[in-house]
Amino acid sequence: MRKLISSDQKPLVFLAFFMAIFVTASNFLVQYPINFFGMEEFLTYGAITYPVTFLITDLSNRRYGKLTARKIVYMGFILGILLTLFFSTNFSDLISIRIAIGSGTAFLFAQLLDVQIFDKLRRKIWFAAPFTSSFIGSLVDTFIFFSIAFYGSGVNWVTLGIGDFLVKVLMALTMLIPFRILMVSLRDFSKNSIKPSSI
Repeated sequence: MRKLISSDQKPLVFLAFFMAIFVTASNFLVQYPINFFGMEEFLTYGAITYPVTFLITDLSNRRYGKLTARKIVYMGFILGILLTLFFSTNFSDLISIRIAIGSGTAFLFAQLLDVQIFDKLRRKIWFAAPFTSSFIGSLVDTFIFFSIAFYGSGVNWVTLGIGDFLVKVLMALTMLIPFRILMVSLRDFSKNSIKPSSI
C-alpha cells in the first residue's frame, strides 16, 4: 500500500504538526479579546497567531507543489481538530463547540483555496502568490469561522470579524519577510527533492 507521506518526507510531517499547533492555539486564543487601547470590541488574540497557518501552507506550496501542499493541509486539519477537541473545547459550552466546528470548516475551505490561488500565481513576482492567496483565504476563513462560531450568540461577531480580518491582512504583509527567509532554510532542511505538482 502506497504511503500518503513517505519516511523521507519528514519536513512535510513537521509542517503539518506545526500547522496543527497554531490552529489549536488560535482556537483557544479567539475566546480572549485584546484588552488594550479599546481593542476588546473588535480583536482577539487568535487573529495574531492564525495567519502563521497560511505561511506554512504557502511555504509548502512553493517548495513541494500543489498536491503535496494539499496533503499537508489535510494532515494539519486532522491533527488540528484532534488537538482542539482535546485541549481547547469545553463540551458543556455551546460556544466552545461552535468554535471547534467553525474552525475546522473555515480552515479546510480557506487553506484549500489558498493552495489553489497560490499555484495559479506561482510564476508571478515572488510576493504576489503568498500575499494574494493569504488575503483571499483570510477573507473566506474569517467569514466562515465567525458566522458559524458566534452568529446569534450575542457576541458582536461582525465587528470582531472585521477587526480579525484587518489584522490578518497586516500579518499577511508581515509574513512575506519570514516567507522569503524560510524558503532558503526549508530548501536546506529538505535533502530529498520533491517535484512540484500542478495537477
